[in-house]
Amino acid sequence: MTQRPDPPRPTVAMLRDVGLFGGLSDDVLSALATELPVSIVDPGKDVIAEGDKARELFVVISGELEVLKRSKRGTEARVAVLGPGDWFGEMAILDVQPRSATVRAVAPTVMLHLSAEDVEKQLYRRDMKAYALLMMNIARELSRRLRVLDGIVAEMVASVFDEYMDGLGSRRPSRPPPPPR
Repeated sequence: MTQRPDPPRPTVAMLRDVGLFGGLSDDVLSALATELPVSIVDPGKDVIAEGDKARELFVVISGELEVLKRSKRGTEARVAVLGPGDWFGEMAILDVQPRSATVRAVAPTVMLHLSAEDVEKQLYRRDMKAYALLMMNIARELSRRLRVLDGIVAEMVASVFDEYMDGLGSRRPSRPPPPPR
């Protein structure tokens, strides 16, 4: 059996380019780069599965992943593609709800792991400013994603309404019918 080499450790420069770590000092980034676990995921392997218990977030150092959401009928739909500098699973840091989607590697992927315990130990107890910055960065990303989703939902509702109105075509009354007597 061949043993896999240790995954490459991220550098401070790599972490500085990740929005999640925006504003953090080089000292904090150095501690995160050297102390947090790193893993390699092979293509086709799930990193997290929808419905599983959430324990940590992941930062993509290299590689590519897809985010999949399962419909009520069991069909998986790709809702996002992630690459270097992206992160996912941040809701695990904020709440104790199950995973909301599945994330699967589509290429060999190196990831940094950050659990709620790591956030407390590495940031909250050591550097309250760094902790606050990380939480603000998570909040900003969640807000950005919500704005994108709002736009998608608004476009979809408008499209359905337009199709409905077009479907009425000539059957559409020019003025409302009189009230019943």
